[in-house]
Amino acid sequence: MRTSTIKHTTPQHNEWMRALTFYEQELNILDERLQEIAGDNTGHEVAENVEYFQNQLIIHRDYIDGLKHRIRESMQKVEHDINHLAGHIKESTAEGYDKLMEDFGTEERMVNELRQAFNRFASKWM
Repeated sequence: MRTSTIKHTTPQHNEWMRALTFYEQELNILDERLQEIAGDNTGHEVAENVEYFQNQLIIHRDYIDGLKHRIRESMQKVEHDINHLAGHIKESTAEGYDKLMEDFGTEERMVNELRQAFNRFASKWM
C-alpha cells in the first residue's frame, strides 16, 4: 500500500468548511433580495429571471451540502489514516483530497459568478 505524508489537510478542510458556510449565508442573502425583487416587479422578464436565480440557488445549496458532507468524510479518512499509518495517509485518501480541492475551487468560482450575475440583474430591477 502506497502512502503519502500529510501537512496541511486538516486546516484546509476547516477553511473549506468555513468558506462553504459563508457561501450558504451569502446564498440566503441573495434569496432574500430575490424575493424583494419578485415582490416589487411582476413583469414576465423579471419572473423568468427570478425563476432562473431560484433554481441556481437551490442547485448551489444542494451542491454545497454535498460538498460539506464529502469534506467531513475526508476529514475522518485523514484522521483514521494518520492514527493507523504513523502520520501518513493512503494514496487514495490523498487523491480524494485533491478531488475535493478541485471541486471546492470550482464551486467557489461558480458561486462568485452567480453573485456577479445576480448583482447585474438586481441593479436593473431594484
